[in-house]
Amino acid sequence: MGEQKSTKINLLQDVLEEGLLAPTGWLEEQGYSRALISRYVDSGWLVSPARGVYRRPGPALKWQHVVASLQLLARSYLHVGGRTALVQRGLGHYVQMSGPETIYLYGPEVLPAWVNKLGLQERFAVRNDAMFGGLRARRNESGALVDFHDAPLQSKQLADYGLQEMTWGAWDWRLLYSTDERAMFELLQDVPTRESVYEADVLMQGLVNVRPARVMSLLKACASVKVKRLFLALAERHQHQWLAHLDLSKVDLGKGKRMLAPGGKLHPKYLITLPADLDDHTQ
Repeated sequence: MGEQKSTKINLLQDVLEEGLLAPTGWLEEQGYSRALISRYVDSGWLVSPARGVYRRPGPALKWQHVVASLQLLARSYLHVGGRTALVQRGLGHYVQMSGPETIYLYGPEVLPAWVNKLGLQERFAVRNDAMFGGLRARRNESGALVDFHDAPLQSKQLADYGLQEMTWGAWDWRLLYSTDERAMFELLQDVPTRESVYEADVLMQGLVNVRPARVMSLLKACASVKVKRLFLALAERHQHQWLAHLDLSKVDLGKGKRMLAPGGKLHPKYLITLPADLDDHTQ
């Protein structure tokens, strides 16, 4: 019996890498009963940072551990995107932030309740990715990347989706993030309700080294006319050179005008109103 217990503990170290967070249901699927989980907690083999979720004792908990757990254990479609992806790659230094940082995840799923009960300084928020509903990726049971139809994804396909892997942590976990191009589309999705058009404009100013082919793929896939027009209008304001390489005849920009800022100035080409004082906020 003692040997069996030792084997179970050793297997736990194999299936639950140090730092990952495992809900009760996941551990039960691996063959660990609630009674056994409780004994592991009592003996110090596991710790419970929030009700119903466990991890092995180890390094201080960081928000990336949460993302890794969602992507690697839960096989979630949620990826790091929007403002968070831009900030993580250095573009966010243009924008002043106050208060606790919010980690923005994009996907079709609801955030597990335990995620925001871990005592982290950061808070997590999920934004629905219906705008790019056909461009989703997750890891299957073997750890390989697959699309929304569970078909294998190659690295080039992933890039065409506006997604990329970024290595993090002692285990070199490959976490899914939006590329700069997709992250900007995602941020613009929340303008003007949750994100400021002024901050979005400043972030767009720094979006110099993007890939026109990737922008084209996203423009053609994006289901939001408002986001596409705003993306192009802000890019044109900053005279980004990559605009010249886009073939907008292949992009559906809808018809009619779009009201973004009441009383603002209508962009003559993209027919979307921008704040009249936008130039005053450009740094």
